[in-house]
Formats: sequence, C-alpha cells, structure tokens
Amino acid sequence: MANPVRYPLSGASHLGPRAAISIALIAMVLGSCSINLGSLTSSAEPGEPARSTSSINIASLSEVIKNSPNDPVAYNKRGSALAQAGKTDEALADFNKAISLDPNYGAAYANRGLIYRQTRRLDLAMADFERAIALDANSAPAYLGRGLVNKAGNQTVEALEDFNKAIALAPDNADAYYNRGLLYQDEKQHQSAIDDFTAASGLVPQRAEPLLARAISYLALDEPREAVKDLDEAVQDEPQNAQAWITRGLAYERLGDKAKAAGCYGRAINLRPHDEAARTGFARVGGKPGQSYDTF
Repeated sequence: MANPVRYPLSGASHLGPRAAISIALIAMVLGSCSINLGSLTSSAEPGEPARSTSSINIASLSEVIKNSPNDPVAYNKRGSALAQAGKTDEALADFNKAISLDPNYGAAYANRGLIYRQTRRLDLAMADFERAIALDANSAPAYLGRGLVNKAGNQTVEALEDFNKAIALAPDNADAYYNRGLLYQDEKQHQSAIDDFTAASGLVPQRAEPLLARAISYLALDEPREAVKDLDEAVQDEPQNAQAWITRGLAYERLGDKAKAAGCYGRAINLRPHDEAARTGFARVGGKPGQSYDTF
C-alpha cells in the first residue's frame, strides 16, 4: 500500500530525537489513557456483565422510567447506556437520580465515580468508589475505578492492589488487565506488562490499544520483530490510529527498513500533521514530503 505524505514538513532535513526517546514519549502518552470496554455496571447485581450500547435501547429505558419513575435500577441502566453513548451529563443526571432514590445503591456510586473520573473530578470519583466498595465488596468496576484514580495520583502500590482485586473479581475484565499492564509498563516491568496486554487483547480482539501497548513493551525489551507483528495488526484494526502508525514506524526503523518506517511516519503525519514524533521520525529515516511509500 503506497502512502503519499500530503503535508509539507518544515525543517525536514534536521534529525529529531533518538528513537529510544520517542518510544518513551509514546509510552508516556499511552499511559495517560485507558480503555473503557464495559466497566459501567448496568444493574445492582454483582457480576452481571455490562452490555454494549448497541444492545441497550435508551428509548425503551426511558419508557420504563416513564412508567416507573421511582425505579433506581432503571435510572442506573439508562445512565450506563447514556455514558457508553458519550452523553456524560445526561448519564450523570441519571446516576444522581438513582442514588437519590436509593442511597445504598452501590452500582450507581461505581458508575457515577467512573463519570467523575472521566471528567477529571478525581476527589469526587474516589469518594464514590470508596462508597461503592463499602456497599459491595465484590464490585469489580469500583476497584478498577479506584485503581485508576490511585494511578493518576501516583499511588502505585494502592493502584496495583485495586487492579489485582478487580481482576480477581472479574477475570474477563479487559480494562483491568490493560490498566494493570500500563502500571507495570510505567514501572519497567515489561514482561508482566506484556502478559497483561496479551490477556486484554484476547478479551477484546480487533482493538488497537492492547496491541500498541504490548508493542511498546516489546520495543523496550529490544524485540522489534514481535512489536511489528502487533503493530501490523493494530493499524489494520484501527487505520486512523496515528499513535499506532508512529510506533510501527519506530519498530520498522529498529529493523532497518527505513522505507517502510517512512511510510508509517508519513501515514501518521497525514493523520496528525503537527505531531512532533511523526515529523522527526520521518526526517530521521530520510523521508521526503510528497513521495509515496509502501506501508505493507
């Protein structure tokens, strides 16, 4: 697949930072993210798997609420559906309503905590996760959420304990494995990180994030061929993921394939014209603006 670099690069003849530094920067960017693949719990029943937005009809849940306006479970379920649809404010209103109707509804606290965490209201998130755990010691989403808040606060030991607990309670929770893997990666425990990213990827196939994260750890262990396998798959699963293209460029650069690396960096530049890692990588491997490069 040929990929022309459409955007002109200023200063393209100057070499950027070493690839090793770029890997560290990518890992730092990745570590600031988390995937959400169903952490919201749709009912008060422990262990009930959260359902995807496509399987929850918000309109039908609104009809349930219309007929039963004092049903906290209905508000919690609709809040979960709204949150998964990206309607954060509406979801928060539903979780608030569910809690007002039942102040001991642990799942609603866990869900509201996830909304607070996503909107960077970490103190409020921590309070809700603590309350959810006090009400239901088997709430995997609450432990996962508290772990993410602890990780954001650099409370590494506490975060690890929370992720371990979330995984023990819900061994099929991809978020917990992925985020524990990021924690291990931050601590340079790359083999443990790889194991967790492998578990996450197995639970959520055709998602770029676990593959990208695992590739970064492979690169840190100087195993670029293993990294390339993951990144080839990642960019096919999510071709608009600029970070995956940049990391793939680094991997091919490590393998000495400068032409393919230039194609990868060029693809990232087409997606994110001002990305410094992509631009310096493209320059580093001798890429020429306007030229077409094969990416596969």
